[in-house]
Amino acid sequence: MVTRTAIVFPGQGSQRPGMLDAVPDHDSLGRLLDAAEALSGLNLKRIATDGSAEELSDTVAAQPLLYLADWVWGVTLLDSGVEPIAMAGHSLGELAALAVAGVFSAEAGLELVVERSKLMAAAVQATPGGMSAVLGMPAQDIVRVLDDIDDVWIANDNAPGQVVISGTVQGVREATDSLLEAGAKRVVPLPVAGAFHSPIMEPARSAFADLLSSTEFLEAHVPIIQNTMPEMSVDPTVIKERLSMQIAAPVRWTDTMAALVAEGPITLIEAGPGAVLKGLARRVDGIQALSVETAGLEAIVEEVL
Repeated sequence: MVTRTAIVFPGQGSQRPGMLDAVPDHDSLGRLLDAAEALSGLNLKRIATDGSAEELSDTVAAQPLLYLADWVWGVTLLDSGVEPIAMAGHSLGELAALAVAGVFSAEAGLELVVERSKLMAAAVQATPGGMSAVLGMPAQDIVRVLDDIDDVWIANDNAPGQVVISGTVQGVREATDSLLEAGAKRVVPLPVAGAFHSPIMEPARSAFADLLSSTEFLEAHVPIIQNTMPEMSVDPTVIKERLSMQIAAPVRWTDTMAALVAEGPITLIEAGPGAVLKGLARRVDGIQALSVETAGLEAIVEEVL
């Protein structure tokens, strides 16, 4: 019996040295990596192999590298016979999901990703900031604490007991102290370069929306659940509108997981570096989570087919 499956793609924060070394062989990867280097102006091959933590946290490097790693794993899963009922991506991972689902080509997606990274980097330069994961405190309690602090917001509702805040350097610092005083177990800084998924990213969101308006989107081959509105859709107009809001809007990952289990138990396959999304899924009843890097492609295919 074929298992109900969904494929999910990790976003920024999952990057690490050697992340492209672990992906399956794919005829297009070398060509796409060359294109990514030309578009970004960075030596991404070296950064992917042995880049420092600082280099890998650079938005302009991290986003195209993660996109390519996610995309290779995604198309390999489909080529291996996996037939997901839906796909979703966490932040940057959403663009990989859309490319794998055929909404746009891998090449077009790469161009969008590199431009997205540059726009976000420019917003970071204009207003420096950061993100931190808040552990062990319900989202509604976090909202109450943040109400009294300027320039910090909830950016990701990742899972019960794991929410990410985003804001200016000062805002995140003040929020960290207040959240710990209010009972949060830990507040952990994330390896990202700025205040993503917050109003600080509005200039980047607006410019990216203009870019998307001139980009052709096709109907998705697999239903997509997007960060800004966790409902399945294959409609290219709907998908484009939701993607245009994503940079400055919260990632509703808890709601995404709820949408996946709404019709019954499901096996979640994380297609990309690491196992962050697998870890988050463990907190949700009805989800069996697997990671391509930790379980291996053959074991996953045997499990779900």
